Amino acid sequence: MTSDREMSTSFGRAVGAYEAGRPEYPSTAVAWLLAPAGRDGRATRVADVGAGTGKLTRTLVELGAEVVAVDPDPEMLAALRDAVRAVPTFTGTAERLPLPDASADAVVLGQAWHWVEPIAASVEVARVLRPGGVLGLIWNIRDESVPWVSRLTAVMRGSNAEKMLAAGNPPIAAPFAALESEEWHWSRPMTRATLTAMVRSRSYIITAADDERARIEQEIAALFDEIGAIGDAVVDLPYVTRAYRAVRP
Repeated sequence: MTSDREMSTSFGRAVGAYEAGRPEYPSTAVAWLLAPAGRDGRATRVADVGAGTGKLTRTLVELGAEVVAVDPDPEMLAALRDAVRAVPTFTGTAERLPLPDASADAVVLGQAWHWVEPIAASVEVARVLRPGGVLGLIWNIRDESVPWVSRLTAVMRGSNAEKMLAAGNPPIAAPFAALESEEWHWSRPMTRATLTAMVRSRSYIITAADDERARIEQEIAALFDEIGAIGDAVVDLPYVTRAYRAVRP
């Protein structure tokens, strides 16, 4: 059986699929994450941890933040540098951040906290944050109240993130206390190619055996035919963005 650690570090093997298939984040949701870290008109200093190819980084930059990106995978960071210019990048994890004490107004993780050890990560994030800084956690989750989306998940299996969030709020530890949360509903227009890339970017599929990957490819192809995702036709994939924030004492 594939370990969580192997799955969490597998994305560089499918960096092209990740970049094409994964959605970016609604700016209103990211602005909500950062709101408690406001600095009287000065740019907010943000560490984007588990930054991947820069899906969250882009929105942070568009909102005017001063961003550094951290990820354990050099291949993902190389793709980020191609997509988002002039953002410093560092190899590291939430449990071991290559950043100075009290150097950030916010530390944010997009699609990443479910891979961390929450006690060690909470302590390390608190070290990097200034007092009053924000830990922000955000996920784009497919809206499975839509029948075909639920069937898609059944074919490719639920992710670690989806399982964690189904059980309640993501776990955090001292010195952080209660999490605030919000959610946003929206849809992403996608073609068959981008839907397929989204499926291929998931850690379970990247690390699956050849026969399991072939099964998934065959079943998603049949589903995409059924919903009309053929050629360049566009279908809307509904998402729920779930965001959580906690302030460092």
